[in-house]
Amino acid sequence: MMYELPKQERDMGMLVHLATFAGYLIPFGNILGPLIVWLMKREDSAFVDACGRNTLNFQISMLIYYAVAIVLAFSLVSFLLIGFFLVSFFLIGLLVLLNVIFTIIAAIKASEGKVFKYPLAIGFL
Repeated sequence: MMYELPKQERDMGMLVHLATFAGYLIPFGNILGPLIVWLMKREDSAFVDACGRNTLNFQISMLIYYAVAIVLAFSLVSFLLIGFFLVSFFLIGLLVLLNVIFTIIAAIKASEGKVFKYPLAIGFL
């Protein structure tokens, strides 16, 4: 979807996406950061509302994927099968990399006034 928007709305849409990087500073900041920006601005702009929903759906989905990968990495079966243990840690690294890449792409799209649909996102909101 493309919106003809003032710079302030595009910047807020971009901020919603970039707020996910708060997760590298505080626990669950990847959800709390975008949630705070989205709750403050969703009534003011349909664009920010769409960006916020997409971001939160993706971050909640990633949280689930991380949890599954961590459980797989530390399960008893993993310790018995060292190869599977290493693959699980590789999966966690891949998820982190995808999270960063998709977030940067989404922020760039938001700065252009486009709503980015994250791949791998489960529609919760």
